[in-house]
Amino acid sequence: MNKNTSIDITHFKEKLEAEKKLVEGDLRGVGRVNPQNSRDWEATPPSIAAMSADKTEIAEQMEEFEERSSVEVELENKLRSIKRALDKIKNNTYGICEKGGEQIEKARLEANPAATTCIKHLND
Repeated sequence: MNKNTSIDITHFKEKLEAEKKLVEGDLRGVGRVNPQNSRDWEATPPSIAAMSADKTEIAEQMEEFEERSSVEVELENKLRSIKRALDKIKNNTYGICEKGGEQIEKARLEANPAATTCIKHLND
């Protein structure tokens, strides 16, 4: 039985699974699974023929890759948080503040189903 009985675990599991699919889709748009580590993602480099490109085009492609890298890191962190929340559901610890051990507010979980702290400990 989940320690946090005042929330609908099934509802939040469904929200997390839907969000996970969206984030994975977004990740596929800017990156790929790292061939050396299937649990890691990496930004995909722009496809450009370096020999036929001028300096401006190369600079634009480098800037695009840096943007993709930044977005990839952000999405990968979000995906990790979602997976962690889903693991907490399996372990019957979902919705419990990691700082104080109290229940995380339902409104907070609605806003961020992967939240790890209650509002009181948000900035700790």
